[in-house]
Parts: sequence; C-alpha cells; structure tokens
Amino acid sequence: MQIDLQTLWYLTVGTLLVSASLLLWERQAHPGRASVLSVLAAALFAFAVGCILAMYRSHFPATLAMGAINIIMMLGYLMVLDAIAGLDGRRYLWSSITMLSSLTIVWAAAGTHFPAAFWNHVSSIPIALTSGLSAWILLRSRTAQQLRSRPIAVSILAVHALFYFSRAFIVPILLEWYEQDILLIIGKATMYEAVLYSVAMPMSFLMIIREEEKLRLLHLSQTDQLTGLANRHAFFEQASRILRKRQSDQVSLLAFDLDHFKAINDRHGHQTGDKVLQRFAATARQEAGPDALIVRLGGEEFAALLPGCDHSQALRRGSAVASRFAKEAAQIDGLKTHATVSIGLAAPDCHDLAGMLASADGALYRAKGLGRNRIEAALPNELLQHPSDNPLHHHVGVLATGAA
Repeated sequence: MQIDLQTLWYLTVGTLLVSASLLLWERQAHPGRASVLSVLAAALFAFAVGCILAMYRSHFPATLAMGAINIIMMLGYLMVLDAIAGLDGRRYLWSSITMLSSLTIVWAAAGTHFPAAFWNHVSSIPIALTSGLSAWILLRSRTAQQLRSRPIAVSILAVHALFYFSRAFIVPILLEWYEQDILLIIGKATMYEAVLYSVAMPMSFLMIIREEEKLRLLHLSQTDQLTGLANRHAFFEQASRILRKRQSDQVSLLAFDLDHFKAINDRHGHQTGDKVLQRFAATARQEAGPDALIVRLGGEEFAALLPGCDHSQALRRGSAVASRFAKEAAQIDGLKTHATVSIGLAAPDCHDLAGMLASADGALYRAKGLGRNRIEAALPNELLQHPSDNPLHHHVGVLATGAA
C-alpha cells in the first residue's frame, strides 16, 4: 500500500500530539518527574508545529518558511536533550538559546542564498548532533544506569542521529548518482522515520520514568524508614542471594542488640531512642565494611552479613562497631545513659542463613550474660550454651569500660 507524502505529514502530526498528551497525563502519576515530562511534551508540540508549518510552507515566502521550520524543529530537539539531562537534575537552557541564536544567524546569512542545500542536507547536521548528544547523555545517566529500558531509549536516539547524519553526508552523494528522483524517496523515508520516532522516543522515555518509579517504590518497601538500612524482608532476600553466589567463599554474620534500649526510651523518650538507633546504623555502615549487608531486624536488633570476611576479620569489624558506637552515642544531645551494644558472631561452620542467624543469636545471648557491651563468637556446631562453657570469651574481652 502506497501512502502519499501529505498523508505521512498528517500521520506524524497526529502521533506527535497523541504522544504529547500522554506525557502530560502521566505527570499526575509521577509528580517528581512532572518537569521533565512537561519539557518533553513541549518538545513534541514544537515538532507538531514545525510539521504543520512544513505542510503549508507554500503559503509563505520559501526562505522564511524553511528557516522558521528549521528553528522550530531544532527547538524541539533541544528540549528533548534538556528533558533527558533533567533526569539527572541538569539543564541546558542557556546552551540551547545560544545554539538557536547561532542557527538563526547562519540561516539568515547563508540559508537564504542556498535554500535547497540547507533544507535537504545542512539542516540535518544540528539535528544529528543534538540527537547523538541526547543518546550519549542518556547512556551516561546516573539515574538510568540500572534501568532495563535505557538501552532501548538510547538505541532510538542513536538511530535517529545516524539517519540524519546520512541525510547530511550520504544523500548528497546519492543525489549526484540518481539526480532529483532520489529526493522524493528520501522525503518519504524521512516521514516514515519521523512517524516511528514520534511514537518510539516518547514511549521509551516514559518507560524509563515508570521503571524508575517502580524501583523507587521497591526500594522504599525494602528499607527501614528510620535508619535507612535494609528491612527484614530485604535482608532475607538479598542475603540468600549473596550466600548462593558465594558458596565457596567465606561469609560471616554479626548479630547486634542495643543494651538496655527500653530503659533509654523510658528515661529519655522515643525521640532520643530514635537518635540512638540512627547513630548505631551510621556507625555500622562506617565500620562493618563497604560490602556489608546491614539490616534492622526490628526494634533494637540488627544484623550484618559480611561477604568475603573470615572469622577473625568479622571479630575485628564487630569490635570496631561496638567501640565507635559507645563513643558516638555519648555525643547525642540529652542522652545521659551510656548506650552500648552486644554482638554475637556466627560459628564459622554455618553456611545457611537460618543456621548463621541462630548461631549468632546464641553468641549474642552469651554476650548479654557476660555483662553486655562486648562481642562473643559461637563455636562450631554450637547454637546456644552457658557463658562459662565457651573458652573463646576469655580473649574477646570487654569493649568499653563498664557494663551497660
């Protein structure tokens, strides 16, 4: 089926207006991205205006119409660039104004003397450069780094850039071979590509926004809102995955329990208690190691899974957490009670998560029984025993002066 050029123009305008309307509608569902969605919708409206002006350019002076169409189209491409940069909080407003001003001057100076060359070939160069830059910025975007939809959006922008590079540098060669007959074919190819671009580009951008929102909600569902640590559900999911990947590596687990935390809440109030929990979370992040998976299991109970960490290294990290927390907690305003933590280290022969948690919990129980404010390590094949039965506690020692 053959579609004439005028029909392709109408189809392009229609898809642009529908896509722009969908983006504006989506702003309600993504208020945090309302700005970039508005900019991209404005870009599509600019494309639609440029297309309408191109359809009826015969009603205006040729040079003026061609110049206006190019400037309006470039405005749309620069707004696409601005929307993509906006994903990372960047803007290219002044750069866009400078580029548009430069293009206006160039068109006024040279486009009026060589309108056919500018319309058919030269005007494609800034479009190709801007689309290529948009693809590059999206490829390097921190926001879209982990999104599955990013390669699709980058590919659409890159293909669009390559198409217009070919219009600028390959079409002139074809024109020498096939003369004016090739222009109608190039015109139709341009319109077909424009229809695809007007649908694929905004939809791929919308995919990025939706996937980003989905990951944000997933992160919130797996995060303890007070401390910013992983919650219990996320810990079991992520820890199980780590243990499966590191079956041949050493992995240690520390269990933490803040000493006399109920007394701190009763004496100083829950607001101060929350500060203690937050201070401990910050301390654990700093001292447990960059690869540690730290979780708030509930209340004043925490745990840390330490991939690639042997028993002696885990003891040192746990000791560092306890020692630093005792000092950091003393600086909390209004806290007159000495805040400390007791720690249990799972036995080295435990390799499944349930066994590691049970083993670390047994060692933690022993640390509490020995006076708190200390770290105790479980022995192989041991879940829970009386404190005096374990010789290891003699050389672990008290971590801070006094027992809480």
